[in-house]
Amino acid sequence: MWSLKRPGGAVGALRAAGREQVVLATAAMLPRLLRHPVWRGGRSRQGAGRGVLLVPGFGFGDRSLMVAHRWLRSRGYRPEGARIGLNIGCTTTLLERVERRLEDHAEATGGRVVVLGQSRGGWLGRLVAVRRPDLVRGLVMLASPVLDPLGAHPGTVRIARALTRLSAVGVPGLLDDDCFTGTCYRDNVRRLAAPLPADVPAVAVYSRNDAVVPWRLCRDPDAECVEVRSCHTAMGLDPDVYAALEPRLADWARPDGESPEESSG
Repeated sequence: MWSLKRPGGAVGALRAAGREQVVLATAAMLPRLLRHPVWRGGRSRQGAGRGVLLVPGFGFGDRSLMVAHRWLRSRGYRPEGARIGLNIGCTTTLLERVERRLEDHAEATGGRVVVLGQSRGGWLGRLVAVRRPDLVRGLVMLASPVLDPLGAHPGTVRIARALTRLSAVGVPGLLDDDCFTGTCYRDNVRRLAAPLPADVPAVAVYSRNDAVVPWRLCRDPDAECVEVRSCHTAMGLDPDVYAALEPRLADWARPDGESPEESSG
């Protein structure tokens, strides 16, 4: 059991738990994905160079979305990680970093960017879409509790609150009390409740088998809601997720302002 008396204890435990979850989820789901037509098929120019920003979930880094990164690149998208490190920092700070990465990627790709986030990464993506719709072409939220970011499994919330206690004793780069009860929390909950801009289409993917985030909290009223059967951690490895996303992403890959009829013609 890790101890709050050791500054690196909670963070180390979170890293270890995250690695274990990824290993277990990969072993269970990846073989099915690699055999599925959605992985082996597809057109290499489907993405038309459209930028995609990948935002990892709570306690994870960019490597947790490497399968999605590879799938997107094979179809002609330009995916990039959010480069926020381990997603355990202050919400407002992380939002600012995601926004800067979004600006850079939009400039590099010459157009608005699709934001794909898992769990906490999804609601960070929603926050940045509300804040900067001029940069966001579409939004994908995988198992993201946008209706109540503190409504996750009590064990996950306990870890998050433990990080705030470490922050209080001087460990940098972690959640702090302001993210739970202060201005940071109130401002970002208010932004999460704001409607998505009309020109930012969104997909919210959820599962009733999710033991980390209650599925009802993921059903964003402003998004197209898609149900799958995978667990929370394995959602980024579920072929049903990719099968659902492929036609929607292909539509978003069209040049900004071009209609489906112009694209098909």
